[in-house]
Amino acid sequence: MSIGTESPGLLWQDPFAPRESAARRALRFALIAALHVALVAGVVSLASDPQLQQSARELVVRLIELPPPVPEVVKPPKPQPVKPETVRKPAPPPPVMTAAAEAPAAASFAVAPQPPAPPALPPVQAPPAAAPVTAARFDADYLHNPKPVYPVFSRRMNEEGKVQLRVRVSAEGAALEVEIRQSSGFPRLDAAAREAVSKWRFVPAKRGDEAVESWVGVPIVFKLDT
Repeated sequence: MSIGTESPGLLWQDPFAPRESAARRALRFALIAALHVALVAGVVSLASDPQLQQSARELVVRLIELPPPVPEVVKPPKPQPVKPETVRKPAPPPPVMTAAAEAPAAASFAVAPQPPAPPALPPVQAPPAAAPVTAARFDADYLHNPKPVYPVFSRRMNEEGKVQLRVRVSAEGAALEVEIRQSSGFPRLDAAAREAVSKWRFVPAKRGDEAVESWVGVPIVFKLDT
């Protein structure tokens, strides 16, 4: 047989290698099988432990959770330097050309003639002084004015008093209006005095020689005889 040639289907073996006994080979296979069985049993026990399962879930969750995003910090814009405004100086005013003052032209005017003076008015005469007025009278004997009638109930009630009347006398001497200026305190006495005086005749007031209308006061006294 030549070295380096092999027949198909046969393995080449070292002729000088030590040969393993059958018992030792069986022991080696038994150890390998026992290691596989122990490994499988350990994996099964780990899979059935609830604490290990919870730790595995937490580990998975922690691995999956992403860290919160970091907010971006917006940097404020840098203030731009303010350029100082250049102050423009106003342009100088243009020179004013002064012209020589012209001599004023001679003005000619005429004075209008003054109007003639108005004619002198005659002196105004002062009005004559008003003539004094004499008051009207009611106590003349020729007038025959009757006295007021004393009311019967006033006598029975012992009513006494003084009535002050104010009478407007016409220019003919008639009583045009009679007013009670001051009451006696008893309506019956006031009414009796007013009714009697409204029928009286008077001497009218006069301004100079002219009879005029005027007001005159008339007192009427009611007194019971004792």
